[in-house]
Amino acid sequence: MKSLKKLAVLGLSAALALSLTACKDNEKASGKGEDGNVTLNFWTFGATNYEDLAKEYEKENPNVKIKVRSAETAEHHDALFTALSAGNGAPDITMLEIDQLDRFKAAKDRFENLYDLGAKDIEDQYLDWKWKTGENESGDFLIGLPTDIGPKALYYRVDLFEEAGLPTDPAEVAALIDSPAAFEEAGLKVKEKTGKPFIDSIDMAFRAYLDGAEQTFLSPDGELLIEQKGNAVKEAYDYAVKLNEMGIVGKYEMWSPEWANAVNKGEFAAELGAGWLKGWMEGNAQESSGKWRVATLPTEFAANWGGSFISIPNETDHAEEAYKFTEWLVSPENQLKSFQDKGLFPSAHTVYDMEEFKANKDEFFGGQSTAPVFAEAAQDINGAVYKGEKYFPIYSEVTNALENVQLKGTDPEKEWKEAVKRSKGLLDR
Repeated sequence: MKSLKKLAVLGLSAALALSLTACKDNEKASGKGEDGNVTLNFWTFGATNYEDLAKEYEKENPNVKIKVRSAETAEHHDALFTALSAGNGAPDITMLEIDQLDRFKAAKDRFENLYDLGAKDIEDQYLDWKWKTGENESGDFLIGLPTDIGPKALYYRVDLFEEAGLPTDPAEVAALIDSPAAFEEAGLKVKEKTGKPFIDSIDMAFRAYLDGAEQTFLSPDGELLIEQKGNAVKEAYDYAVKLNEMGIVGKYEMWSPEWANAVNKGEFAAELGAGWLKGWMEGNAQESSGKWRVATLPTEFAANWGGSFISIPNETDHAEEAYKFTEWLVSPENQLKSFQDKGLFPSAHTVYDMEEFKANKDEFFGGQSTAPVFAEAAQDINGAVYKGEKYFPIYSEVTNALENVQLKGTDPEKEWKEAVKRSKGLLDR
């Protein structure tokens, strides 16, 4: 929950200051010199290998200089939004995180339509659902080229599964836990035999169904959907309540010190995590090295969690040069490099057939080659999900209700109605 709240809440003054500094830097640095050289400002966030790839591109294209600036996720997006709103100071190229994408699609007039720059020619190299996520509703405007994705899978502890009498081979685990009902049965066995929860939190239980839903909190018209009969959010909410009542849900808040310690010590048996979680575990849970494996989830839980696009604000004077670099950066060959260097999982499906990708062994995961598991998961995902600007505030209202149910023992239906009421209030602001 804290990570989501950090993403949703940002000190505006800090973001504005960052934006104004960037504006000044851009005004001085971006442009084509008298000698025909071009300087492109590229705003990024998170851990990427784009600085190294930019240097590689500069060597191949000596007339192009790329200035890469990296910031925290929230700072990056708010500074970008501020610059776009001001109509001055945006970079030539920028990353957009998938959960922030709808916020910028609403301002697509501030971006280049990449279809006008030739993007249609490379569409077939990428997963269809990822590509369509970058389009507008009518499909004639593309705001960004696809970079990484976050296909979800089942991370599980070999020792706890073994103690519970469950299989430990990834293929056997996937065959056994092939439905929500089978997921519950496995959870009960873990609880009975080990005394430990199956999954870490009620938040992750909620996301089991939520992340794969075709519609969640809002429609593209801004209509609140969670009151409607059959809404997927209510289904996900009820499922989380059910798992909690079964006693197979832990009380660990993701990213908290307690959660990190539980990952290391084996205080819960499984996590529904995206491909990028693998990198965090390898770097921060060394005590549990060799004790985790990865298997595909039931198709009902197939979903994407995370990933980005690369866009070109239309303030740039160098749209063609910016697009040429962007197309090169997200090519299958370079997505393989980003995966090998930083664990950015490719959206270019042709990478999945490359031997360097398939043969990648993960010592942390007992020598398992986890890449094909996530590749299979990526191809099970149904499609793009509209989120909208109010996604995270409403998400927080519903998960706060679930936390009250779990920690305070309050009535689930009463908490749901209160969450709906608060969500309506958010839309009125």
